[in-house]
Amino acid sequence: MAAITDLDRVCFGAGQRRVSETDRLERWMPDESASYELTGITGAAIPFIRAMEARRVRSAEEHGLSSIEFRALFMIAEAGSLRPKQLADQLRVTNGAITGLSDRLIAAGLLQREAHPNDRRSLYLTLSPAGHTVMRSMHSGLASMLERAVEGIDEQELAATTAALRHMTESIRE
Repeated sequence: MAAITDLDRVCFGAGQRRVSETDRLERWMPDESASYELTGITGAAIPFIRAMEARRVRSAEEHGLSSIEFRALFMIAEAGSLRPKQLADQLRVTNGAITGLSDRLIAAGLLQREAHPNDRRSLYLTLSPAGHTVMRSMHSGLASMLERAVEGIDEQELAATTAALRHMTESIRE
């Protein structure tokens, strides 16, 4: 019979047999009936985030855009302009992927490449007038949807929720 180790005693108590590695792992793995239900603010925030993401994807599709194309346009709109490398870093994709993505958005008339005013080797991606129109439309639709979503919530509760979400966002970013 195999010797019982100190780890076996701590994890499983003093027994007569050596515990296999599989037995050890199963002891620490939750069983299939374990609940993964989120509660409290997390239980409320996660479904909200998922619903917002689903609505954003639908809005992008309504405008003929993929999710990553929308994200790229949004990031460029928010920054005013971005170098392709900056956009690649923010989207966490390769520079090659950004070349293809920006080529598609330029061909669609939503983006334009502009030369850096002080460095002719650098290019910036900016929204075209049509890109601004699409972003305004999408932003307006999402803002209207959120305004309807908060109807019936009193101002103090909404202000407290807003403050809590901002605090949580900053804590997560750290």
